[in-house]
Amino acid sequence: MCIIITGSPGVGKTSVAKALGKKLGYLVLNEKQFALEEKIGKWDPEEDELVIPLMPYAKALNRLFSEKKNVIIEGHLLCELKTKADFVVLLRVHPELLETRLHLRNYSEEKVQDNVFCEGIDYCKKHLLKNYPKKRIIEVESGKTIKETLNRIIKGLKEKEAKI
Repeated sequence: MCIIITGSPGVGKTSVAKALGKKLGYLVLNEKQFALEEKIGKWDPEEDELVIPLMPYAKALNRLFSEKKNVIIEGHLLCELKTKADFVVLLRVHPELLETRLHLRNYSEEKVQDNVFCEGIDYCKKHLLKNYPKKRIIEVESGKTIKETLNRIIKGLKEKEAKI
């Protein structure tokens, strides 16, 4: 099974993906790590981040999903892509908690507010609904612990798999 885990920065994608990968025995990749390995994207020194062109990136992901069957990839850009993933997990967190987490990560005030705004208007969810059938999307509120969030994801995966 190929699984995407996406959501706003700070919702817990990386921690949850690692825990889910360990539990399922799946390869876990980060979107930036994968882009760098595939030599996709360029570093923007002004923004201090990797800018990834979406179409070549989606093609590379689809190639990966064709070659490997047990893989999880996580990242916030993934909601904007249409891929051959079996399921997409959208992690959510209350905007006020997200704001606190991003401040603790020393994000600039502008980036904090941009990400809180995106979480508040369902940016990722709206993009996912354009790119994937609802039966492949699992929306999960991030729990108080990784284990709690993991259990919600596994329950969602089982429910969605049973319907397909």
